[in-house]
Amino acid sequence: MTMFRTGPRVALIAITSLLAVTACSGDPAEVATSERPTTPDRPGLPAAPDEPGRARDVAADGDVGDRVVTVADTDEPAVSNLDPDLLAALQDATDDAAEDGITIQINSGWRDTDYQNRLLDEAIEEHGSREEALRWVSTPDESAHVTGDAVDVGPTDAAYWMSRYGSDYGLCQTFANEIWHYELTVEPGGSCPPPRSDSAS
Repeated sequence: MTMFRTGPRVALIAITSLLAVTACSGDPAEVATSERPTTPDRPGLPAAPDEPGRARDVAADGDVGDRVVTVADTDEPAVSNLDPDLLAALQDATDDAAEDGITIQINSGWRDTDYQNRLLDEAIEEHGSREEALRWVSTPDESAHVTGDAVDVGPTDAAYWMSRYGSDYGLCQTFANEIWHYELTVEPGGSCPPPRSDSAS
């Protein structure tokens, strides 16, 4: 007859395992297949709340709110309604930036006219006058965001990366006071024109 010795450690492991099993209510198969969003590249694992590609609401007007949005989020109107050439250039830049450890996020892309008007109204309230607000936010008739021809990138390290390498993809900083605002203005590898001082100039 073979005897097994059990010490305090073995007993503790057995008790812990028993408690873990008891704590699970319902069928373990149901627990494993709960209705949580999962990441496409890691099926079965829950998506982080700030992870691109997660299940989330999108805004038809182009407002990305505080969501983390990249070129991969083609369900976002702010991305899908960008000019196709601008989007392709941005995708190439995003891929190359990732090799440098930089994640390019889209803080704002395409916007509808109502959203652009709201931004202008907010800017007037913030800056105290329409004249000053127009240095930062254009009217819907003048905004390159409304036509899908502009993108605001972030975070700061991504904006600086774009400032340095954007022209390799034809992407140029348009306004000196907005390091985050880029438009497709030259052929890839061309020289970007000097940025205008602001959107009112």
